[in-house]
Amino acid sequence: MKHHLLLLAALALPTLAAATDPAPGFRDAAKLHRAGNTAAAIAIWQPLASKGDANAAFNLGTIHQHGDGVAKDPAQALKWYRIAAERGDRESQSRLGAMYLNGEGTAKDEKEGWRWINEHRVAHLHHDHHPQMQAWRQQAAKLIDERDRREAFAASRRDSARMMAELKRRAGTPEAVQLAAGSDVAGNN
Repeated sequence: MKHHLLLLAALALPTLAAATDPAPGFRDAAKLHRAGNTAAAIAIWQPLASKGDANAAFNLGTIHQHGDGVAKDPAQALKWYRIAAERGDRESQSRLGAMYLNGEGTAKDEKEGWRWINEHRVAHLHHDHHPQMQAWRQQAAKLIDERDRREAFAASRRDSARMMAELKRRAGTPEAVQLAAGSDVAGNN
């Protein structure tokens, strides 16, 4: 089963890489930022973000929202999150929506806030209707045989039962103590 999953990941990688390749200089800016040189990182990210790079815009929004190496500036954060959100960055959509709902960096605007929150939610829905997702799902179904699916399902149920038992044990319920000891409540083990 591991080989099948690795193959699936390998098939998806070129698509993911093409969608997320950072602009030249982006990684250098990230290294500078991690090293504490926020001004140098901003000098690289700002032109990228101004040209529509969603990753750079998101980073600038985060820096300004939290005052990471700069003074907190919610209006600047809002500006950069909007650029990233308009280019489909999910986290920026969420943060932009929250800023509008809370009146952070702008006048409170529930309509605009919920518009961005809904954009974020739609982006996170499982895209079963999308042709690429359907093709990947069909490919995965062909690669994973029925035995592997049964084993994965059984392992998932065991793990879920153990987790529930642990939570109940922490809560002190007697059936959980019995489950945690290795047998089910009916004594079937």
